[in-house]
Amino acid sequence: MVAQHAAEKKREMKYNVNQDTYDEFVKACSRKGLAPQILIEQAMKKFVETGQI
Repeated sequence: MVAQHAAEKKREMKYNVNQDTYDEFVKACSRKGLAPQILIEQAMKKFVETGQI
């Protein structure tokens, strides 16, 4: 029998952001072909590891 990885846990985050800032961020992600939630997850991971972004 092969060991399987545990299912990845996800948490929904709700936060308030200025509409203009959010729109600009989403547009920038779209221009680069990136998903906004992936960038946020990567920034959070880097912050946890290093203490800075």
